[in-house]
Amino acid sequence: MKLVTRFEAATLSTPELYGLRKEAFKAFAAAPRGSQEQRKALETMRTIEDELATRAPGL
Repeated sequence: MKLVTRFEAATLSTPELYGLRKEAFKAFAAAPRGSQEQRKALETMRTIEDELATRAPGL
C-alpha cells in the first residue's frame, strides 16, 4: 500500500477517503505483523482519520 500524505488526503473527497480507509484497513490486516507494509497502512489510516476529523459532518 502506498503511504498517503496529509496533502494527498486533503485533495480527496470524503467518499474517496472512506474507500481508501477501507483499502488501508485490508492492507493492514493482510500484511505480516510488524512489517513496513503494515506500518504504512496504519499511518495511512491515521492520516485519513485526521483529515476526516477536520471536515464538517455531512460534507
